[in-house]
Amino acid sequence: MAAPVPERRFKNPALFVCDIQEKFRPTIFELDKVILTTRKMLLSSLHLSIPIFVTTQNRTRLGDTVSELKPLLQQAADKGLLQADLDKTRFSMYLPAIASHPIFSSGKKAEVAIVGIESHICVTQSALDLLAAGHRVYIIADGVSSSNKEEVGIALQRLRQAGAIVTSSESWLYELMGDAAIPEFKGMVNVVKETMRDTRAALQGLLGSKI
Repeated sequence: MAAPVPERRFKNPALFVCDIQEKFRPTIFELDKVILTTRKMLLSSLHLSIPIFVTTQNRTRLGDTVSELKPLLQQAADKGLLQADLDKTRFSMYLPAIASHPIFSSGKKAEVAIVGIESHICVTQSALDLLAAGHRVYIIADGVSSSNKEEVGIALQRLRQAGAIVTSSESWLYELMGDAAIPEFKGMVNVVKETMRDTRAALQGLLGSKI
């Protein structure tokens, strides 16, 4: 009898990229580290075929998504993985156009990783709305920040209490895969190696020893 084909641990994953925009560069604590982690998450999403949802907040005034992420978002669009790139005035990313997507409206729980800004506003409200809709929410602690760094810890604690899981980018990706025997694992090892320095820089810059 043939051995069973290994399956991923997460069955319905998604990546939310929240408002990582040009005009926030001078104001957000360690935004360059948020960008590094988001780049890693996008590379991994391309390799693992994870659906990606992107928003901006008042794009006309605050600018488009930062230039470092644009090539990866274009690749995601070319592969059919970029499911939304929406401008908004609401603080939550869980807009009607996103909530009605089959990933969220099929009756199955989605496993949503969130990166972006600001931790205590748009990230928090997006997470709370996803939790209220019955989905699992993972806040990528090495991929979120705020203009005042002190807001980040407060937001992460509140979200833990609300039922979100605060974790790291690498932890979420390995939990998503669940098994080193899946076909994509060898390629993901290359992604992890390629972004090793970025991961270390993001963890040290945004968190130190505090997660």
